[in-house]
Amino acid sequence: MDSSSSSQQRRRGGGGGMVSPSHTPRSTDKSARDLRSGDFNSNSSSKHDKEKGVNVQVIVRCRPLNEDELRVHTPVVISCNEGRREVSALQNIANKQIDRTFLFDKVFGPASKQKDLYDLAVSPIVYEVLEGYNCTIFAYGQTGTGKTYTMEGGARKKNGEFPSDAGVIPRAVKQIFEILEAQNAEYNMKVTFLELYNEEITDLLAPEETPKFVDDKSKKPVALMEDGKGGVLVRGLEEEIVCTANEIYKILDKGSAKRRTAETLLNKQSSRSHSIFSITIHIKECTPEGEEMIKCGKLNLVDLAGSENISRSGAREGRAREAGEINKSLLTLGRVINTLVERSGHIPYRDSKLTRLLRDSLGGKTKTCIIATISPSIQSLEETLSTLDYAHRAKNIKNKPEINQKMMKSAVIKDLYSEIDRLKQEVYAAREKNGIYIPRDRYLQDEAEKKEMAEKIEHMELDSESKDKQFLEIQELYNSQLHLTVDLSEKLDKTEKKLEETENSLLDLEEKHRQANITIKEKEFFISNLLKSEKGLVERAFELRSELENAASDVSSLFAKIERKDKIEDGNRVLTRKFQSQLTQQLEILHKTVAASMTQQEKQLEDMEEDMQSFVSIKAEVWIRT
Repeated sequence: MDSSSSSQQRRRGGGGGMVSPSHTPRSTDKSARDLRSGDFNSNSSSKHDKEKGVNVQVIVRCRPLNEDELRVHTPVVISCNEGRREVSALQNIANKQIDRTFLFDKVFGPASKQKDLYDLAVSPIVYEVLEGYNCTIFAYGQTGTGKTYTMEGGARKKNGEFPSDAGVIPRAVKQIFEILEAQNAEYNMKVTFLELYNEEITDLLAPEETPKFVDDKSKKPVALMEDGKGGVLVRGLEEEIVCTANEIYKILDKGSAKRRTAETLLNKQSSRSHSIFSITIHIKECTPEGEEMIKCGKLNLVDLAGSENISRSGAREGRAREAGEINKSLLTLGRVINTLVERSGHIPYRDSKLTRLLRDSLGGKTKTCIIATISPSIQSLEETLSTLDYAHRAKNIKNKPEINQKMMKSAVIKDLYSEIDRLKQEVYAAREKNGIYIPRDRYLQDEAEKKEMAEKIEHMELDSESKDKQFLEIQELYNSQLHLTVDLSEKLDKTEKKLEETENSLLDLEEKHRQANITIKEKEFFISNLLKSEKGLVERAFELRSELENAASDVSSLFAKIERKDKIEDGNRVLTRKFQSQLTQQLEILHKTVAASMTQQEKQLEDMEEDMQSFVSIKAEVWIRT
């Protein structure tokens, strides 16, 4: 442990003797087994889990439609019932709508927030880690369904404020530090961050020795080895000691920046690799007797690459090969899950490095939670159903969680001193060049490879024996098939002769059938023409009949009109004669009246002249007198 890490530990209250292995300790240390009084209660509380097992917790999260899907009005075929913990998928099979419903431990619909998912599903797991369990949370689903967003969330704000859309990892880190600070506990915390890409493990926290190129050649691959206890460990993996949440956030950003991403049809910034971010916590506790014990818990946060089909992802050439490797590891993971659910014999953990890394999380001593992310759109229905089937099967996996053995601080210090002495001896041997020296990592790697080769040889021998048995069975089957083939050959010759005769008869019948068809077609042609002519004549007759009826109607109307006209003319003549007679009488009366009037007027005029003369004479007399 270097001076910088020692100073960091002193900030937490003098943790100089904290454990620093790359994996958490189990109940294999004799000195720890002899002093188990400090964790008797916690061990007894987990007996039920160890005996009967605990199902893997499976959570489903459905993302909302993205902008492109909303713009083209993509149909939604997935519905989530968070209260009943059900996910329903609407399928159209043979023009029939069929609903498939899946039941999970928890369901989060498109409107759910990051905080809701974390508080209800992940927060209890973090408490289990601080109680001394190893826990794993991994996200699985098609590219573009929000796996990395769920695990990491949005970008952190520059002012240091905790973002509202922070994912599982930042929230888990925040919760861990808040609990430890509230307990005023002495602790030591380490993180690792690795990437699995094309079946090659890379340490994302390793220092870069060369500038980072497009192919990420600066990433240093590390070896995966057996630990001799049924598990695996990654040798040479960088462990960063951290004291604050911000340090972990920076490490997370540093590692995430190195992850391999590429554009696909499903996601412009798709994670093309699996990643495992691990947080190991050692907490110091004191027994009632005053003995210092160390409790250890580990949280593995796994972000798997997209599970979609190669053709759906739009991958080509190198990306297609890469997608093939991703699918290979995920298919192996699926086979492991099926084997665990069916409780069949051999579990193919060794077929993929991903399943080797997750071995303890699937059917082991770890508490595991799977977050399956899905899309609601109809374009992703096939992959969504595949994800739901995968997650529904995983629900039936049973783990046997076992709390990590607490260790005495003095025993840990003793182990560390022994490790220091052993390393000193190796350094001395290397310096003096005594004996045969190879690096310890190389030695462990060789031993692991030998063990792996021995297992492979054993498997190959078993396969060889089974193949020999299969060969004998196939040989017997071949002989029986050979006899059967001879009999069938004779039958075939007879059948071929019959077939030839039948074919000749068939040719004659076909010729007759062809001639009959020609005759029928000619007759049908003539009949068709006659029917057309008949139809035309009938239509013309109907037209003429209609015209004739119209003409007859017009003639009748014309005669009626003429008759009415004659009657009107007769009436007019009678009226004319009557009017003429009346006019003559009236004219005679008028003539008489005018003659009488003229006579009367003449008489009146004469009277007026006489009166005028008399008036003038009277006037003249009066004038004369005056």
